[in-house]
Amino acid sequence: MTTREVEHEITIGAPAAAVYELLADVTHWPRIFPPTIHVDRLEADGNEERIRIWATANGKPKDWTSRRGLDPEALTITFRQEIPATPVKHMGGTWIIEPLGENESRVRLLHDYSAIDDDPHDLLWIEQAVDKNSTSELAALKVNVEAAHAAATEELTFSFTDTVQIAGAAKDVFDFINEAQLWAERLPHVAVVRLTEDTPGLQELEMDTRAKDGSVHTTKSYRVVFPHHKIAYKQVTLPALMTLHTGEWTFVEDAGGTTASSQHTVTINTANIARILGEDATVADAREYVHTALSTNSRATLAHAKAHAEQKKG
Repeated sequence: MTTREVEHEITIGAPAAAVYELLADVTHWPRIFPPTIHVDRLEADGNEERIRIWATANGKPKDWTSRRGLDPEALTITFRQEIPATPVKHMGGTWIIEPLGENESRVRLLHDYSAIDDDPHDLLWIEQAVDKNSTSELAALKVNVEAAHAAATEELTFSFTDTVQIAGAAKDVFDFINEAQLWAERLPHVAVVRLTEDTPGLQELEMDTRAKDGSVHTTKSYRVVFPHHKIAYKQVTLPALMTLHTGEWTFVEDAGGTTASSQHTVTINTANIARILGEDATVADAREYVHTALSTNSRATLAHAKAHAEQKKG
């Protein structure tokens, strides 16, 4: 069996402890790392944890389960895939954060891996995926840590939630959101939908939506489906005013019916504010514009989901 070992590194203008902190909390990863779609922490026991990651590899959505060992003293995090995604036979490695000074650190990302049946084509595919993801993750880590250290990002990134009470079953509400292939027929703001689900529970959704001014925007998202209580997603083709858009649809059923929510986390793309909203527009204007646009679509979708579920119950 051929085992490959590779190392990637980057220098970051922030204290080593700040870098470690961001890497240690996997719940932030979809916001920080371009390939990461969603992460679930399955178990945590002291400095050991078990996580499930959904991410793209060479542009293909994959998921795997890993065990991680956290060492805040040594500033290292080890990881080993428990259930790798094909064509990987084994995959593991270490994050090593080395202080270079009070406000500078080096991050080294080590991987060791092999391919099922030692297939040379698969080994090359894994090599390319590891190289591409490691390079983009380290670059994104540098941007995020340095920006957070400079305390410059809080007004650019924000979250909000729209919620509706539904006199119907959570499963029926979930089905409406899950069956996005029917949205062009069911939702007036959706013009065209392309939905694929090659792996059960992992969807690729491309959609053309109409804005209030009549313009049509194409977006692409990956969605991770947890029947019948949650659908988490990350947009990978974004409207011009955003550099990040992640979110979750959640469905909570009780004796009174279902509470359905649409949560968004967004980062504003400052480079396009003037072009889209005019020379005098501010970050606050862009936040309001994006918040209104996303909330309008979410509330419209939730209203149609409510009508669908209540009609089913009735």
